[in-house]
Amino acid sequence: MSDAPAPVRLSQRAARRIALAAQGFGRPRPESPGIRDVQRVIDTVTVVQIDSVNVVSRSHYLPFFSRLGVYDPSLVDTARDRAPRRLVEYWAHEASLVAPSTWPLLDFRMRRAREDAWGTMRHVARERPDLVEAVLDEVARRGPMTSREVEAALAHDLPRQRGDWGWNWSLVKSALEHLFWAGEVSSAGRTAQFERRYAVPARVLPPPLRALALDPQARPSEAESFRRLIELSARAHGVGTEQCLRDYFRLRPEQARPAIAALVADGTLVPAEIAGWRRPAYLHRDARRPRGIRARALLSPFDSLIWQRDRTSALFDFDYRLEIYVPEHLRVHGYYVLPFLLAEDLVARLDLKADRAAGVLRVRRCTWEPGRGGAEDRRELDEELALLATFLGLTRTQIDQ
Repeated sequence: MSDAPAPVRLSQRAARRIALAAQGFGRPRPESPGIRDVQRVIDTVTVVQIDSVNVVSRSHYLPFFSRLGVYDPSLVDTARDRAPRRLVEYWAHEASLVAPSTWPLLDFRMRRAREDAWGTMRHVARERPDLVEAVLDEVARRGPMTSREVEAALAHDLPRQRGDWGWNWSLVKSALEHLFWAGEVSSAGRTAQFERRYAVPARVLPPPLRALALDPQARPSEAESFRRLIELSARAHGVGTEQCLRDYFRLRPEQARPAIAALVADGTLVPAEIAGWRRPAYLHRDARRPRGIRARALLSPFDSLIWQRDRTSALFDFDYRLEIYVPEHLRVHGYYVLPFLLAEDLVARLDLKADRAAGVLRVRRCTWEPGRGGAEDRRELDEELALLATFLGLTRTQIDQ
């Protein structure tokens, strides 16, 4: 006889509410958001994706806006750039901001930098170890530094070796990115031009974690790290399949499955069946199960609520893809499309652009879901667009269709 607990049975709508609450959409927006509210978002989503596209805003600012409303984005900069840091940068989902306590849990990825990093990083590590060593030494002595500052410093300190290295900026940048992937350098923040300011982790991580920066052997084991990462993912999902839980930190099946089994065994995860879902799911034991959600938000294409496209479709009956890299004549909904969350539903998609020169938030296209787009939906959208324009420092909204 099996001792496995009987699965919890959930409707799609119940699962959707659990997911929205787990991502912070079950709370009202604060009247005057401060650093504690920013911290609450960090604690809730655990991972904030970074992307350089700036057609509306740098993407890492938008998840905070979606949950807090109009806030001062310098609060996020402070959390990332000033000690004691509440956010540090590393490869989590993609390039991401995570809590400092999450950084050592990703040591398994750092250890595989020579095998898993992109080709140019692997090449410089294998073919130019002397350059990598020189770059690390320069950052350790002088950081925080941008890649261009590192190149300039090396050109001054080691001018005779330029020819030996086939010197160029891209090699220095590749060396820095290899060291960043390997966890030997970190980011102390970003410049106004969005360049990383490289520093050794001991200068970036808060004091309680600096010993882990200096001694990789003191970091959690891989098995413990996978369990903790899956538990963080499960908290941020509320309920999700193995695929959902793996995708949050980009774990492979062989990394995630033993962790899920261990968390089911100790009661942290409860097996669940969701109506209409073919795959088994897991409910975090502490997940809120609200009777209703009254949310309203424009979501960045890189918002953690909608990262996993299969999950977005299964939860919201909303098929969504990013069309930035699709040729313009083949795009269906636009270049930089933000889904519009209203109450418990994704009801529209908006192709937006912040025209900073004109002070205008341009709505280049708005596509409503079937049965949506009535007067009340449009009023709610107009109010949310006005808030976004205010957040971006723009004076008005203009529909260009």
